[in-house]
Amino acid sequence: MENKTVLLTFFCITMNLLTGCSNGSTPEPYGPVPSSAQLEWQKMEYYMFIHFGPNTFTDREWGTGGEDPGVFNPTALDCRQWASTAREAGMKGIIVTAKHHDGFCLWPSQFSRHTVRESPWKEGTGDVLAELARACREYDLKFGEYLSPWDRNHPAYGTAQYNEVFAGALAEVLSSYGPVFEQWFDGACGDDMDAPYDWELFHRTVSRHQPDAVIFSDIGPGCRWVGNERGMAGETNWSRMDTVGYTPGKHAPALEILNSGNFNGKLWIPAEADVSLRPGWFYSPSTDNSLKTIDELMEIYLGSVGRNANLLLNVPPDRSGRIPAGDSLRLMEFKSRRMELFSRNIAEYARTEASSVRAGKFRRFGPGNITDKSYDTYWTPEKEKSAAAFTITLAREETFSRILLQEYIPSGQRVARFIVECINPSDGLWQTIAQGTTIGYKRILTFSPVTSSVIRVSILEAGAPPLINCVELY
Repeated sequence: MENKTVLLTFFCITMNLLTGCSNGSTPEPYGPVPSSAQLEWQKMEYYMFIHFGPNTFTDREWGTGGEDPGVFNPTALDCRQWASTAREAGMKGIIVTAKHHDGFCLWPSQFSRHTVRESPWKEGTGDVLAELARACREYDLKFGEYLSPWDRNHPAYGTAQYNEVFAGALAEVLSSYGPVFEQWFDGACGDDMDAPYDWELFHRTVSRHQPDAVIFSDIGPGCRWVGNERGMAGETNWSRMDTVGYTPGKHAPALEILNSGNFNGKLWIPAEADVSLRPGWFYSPSTDNSLKTIDELMEIYLGSVGRNANLLLNVPPDRSGRIPAGDSLRLMEFKSRRMELFSRNIAEYARTEASSVRAGKFRRFGPGNITDKSYDTYWTPEKEKSAAAFTITLAREETFSRILLQEYIPSGQRVARFIVECINPSDGLWQTIAQGTTIGYKRILTFSPVTSSVIRVSILEAGAPPLINCVELY
């Protein structure tokens, strides 16, 4: 009996060492949390949108649906060039307009007579989606697609029968080209009718064929439109939102809600910020000299990825079927600027301390976790303590103007207000250099350059004890 007691005691001690003592258990999730697919989607951060179709050749943004399929005839379409450009630009995937509002399908759909099959491109034997999906696999990119439910060509559009037609086309795409990381929808239906879209049917179709696809629309359910086409999320941006009473399109939530989410939202629906490199979504020769500048792209990056949203940047191919050289060059310049600004994290080897730490063996929740480069470790204060601070002490004085923070969102989004301070070397006093509301997956704040060796981040308000898993200084 005594031996059994000794063995039991040894087992309990071992388990406590491995998992932390009883009062150091893992914090409970707070509110809604992302699915594994949503978490992987958020980690992508930045990917390419491709608008391509008859509008490319007619110089229109919205086609009428009455275009002759013969206008679609790219002379040198090269999806490998699209993919290699995206890869070199630092993007993680591509979403293509498989079917825009004009109803033209970039694959030979059996549910339409307005497709690449009816075009002269490759004598009607081509399939843009097949070529792009193959190129994405080759360049280790994720493949996504956009099917507009609005169809200005199909004769059944506007009837209940059309829902089955659209679901059939959707199933066709989702079952033919391999994994789809995001299914992009909008609620467009024109000004002359409020189309009776069967969103439940559409969502079931996606889930049946691509259960891990994140579904985009004004109200998700996987991710939401950010409320503008400028690529800018709100200064406050919750990944939580309420959707009761709303549908995509005309009956979507107010733009302010789309832009900022809901503090106590019941569903996890993070924001995606879409914007085009050019003034329009489709290629036009008239915009060859109107690309966004590097400064504009950096402002967009900081206003999207830097505010807890993913960035979907549209880069439309020209009439040859290739991304123009000028557009590609701008993407590379944009990448170089990001690398220049975020190349040296001066907090990487810094000493960290905290005003409060949740109990646990081996500093399981200690402040050292915020600089250890591991996504799944984090600092958190004592139970029930939602206001707390941590301090970063550098080896020497450094000049910096940017701070990057991340919450451990697998357990929910918590932080509602924080400030960043540093010690002024001239008088030894704390000075506030930045402040913000939400953090979420990632928050980047910029400020006038300061020189200091000690930085403090104070969480002033949070719905639950904060979980901070990364802080970087540049």
